[in-house]
Amino acid sequence: METGIGSAEPEAMDADGLAAFEELRPRLTGLAYRMLGEVQEAEDAVQDAYLRWNGTDRTAVEEPRAWLIKVVTNLCLNRLASARARRETYTGPWLPEPVPGGAGGLGARVLGPLETAEQRDSVSLALLMLMESLTPAERAVYVLREAFGYKHRDIAGVLDVTETASRQLHRRARQRVASAERRFAPPGERWRHLVERFLDAAVRGDLAGLEAVLAEDVVSWSDGGGKVTAARNAVTGRVRMARYIAGLARRALELPAVSVEPSVEDVNGAPGLVVRMDGEVTMVVALEASGDRITAVHAVLNPDKLAFAARALSRSGRLPGPS
Repeated sequence: METGIGSAEPEAMDADGLAAFEELRPRLTGLAYRMLGEVQEAEDAVQDAYLRWNGTDRTAVEEPRAWLIKVVTNLCLNRLASARARRETYTGPWLPEPVPGGAGGLGARVLGPLETAEQRDSVSLALLMLMESLTPAERAVYVLREAFGYKHRDIAGVLDVTETASRQLHRRARQRVASAERRFAPPGERWRHLVERFLDAAVRGDLAGLEAVLAEDVVSWSDGGGKVTAARNAVTGRVRMARYIAGLARRALELPAVSVEPSVEDVNGAPGLVVRMDGEVTMVVALEASGDRITAVHAVLNPDKLAFAARALSRSGRLPGPS
């Protein structure tokens, strides 16, 4: 039985209380995912908030949105401590769990509203990775301010700090994640062409073709979590990356029933690729670009982190976007 999204709700909740919570669920889940970088952890935090909402005197709650945002934020702050302890012993690079943005509608429910460029940027794998360097409080302030547009006086109320402290936390967070602020990305058709060129060159083993679409300082991270073979360190530089990608493609093509599905829609707000073997999702890739060059490749292979993407994609059949 699935938990979190789609789970049966306790019957004790009255209709008005349930309606108020369900209206906010996508925003709450989007907040929790940005805080934790893991879908199941985010869903569990939101479910815990539901139980607290169910057990409180709701007639005494003047602003349900503010009350629930505060509860979910603090539940996530508590979970971050144990999550970081686990990640310190993680095998190889740790990447956030990828979420196909439009697949089956489930992606949108996890990522929450993506109505602005800032909200889309706030779920990119690159930014979520960098937010791992923030303290829990810095991360909370950054997410609430950048992704949801909260004012510092409201953030201060959520975290029980002064408005001045909120501003200081935000300033430090911005300085630490400045390198992940999205640079110019080509529009949809140019993205499609860029991804097609990347895939075509990789399949043909065309090193010159790969170098032509990669930025000089391109970097790749692969997350196998010790469960499957993946690079233990980041691969950097255009020449090294071209050889690395060509080698991966060559080995993949030697395996039976392998397919790659490109999309100019998104994986965490960026163009993505899904690799399947015998119909099973074995890798989800998010690409970052500047102008007409790919600047970063984030490849998630850890099967534990592909469960949600596989479930969502099985409901939609494939990634959204042009074929």
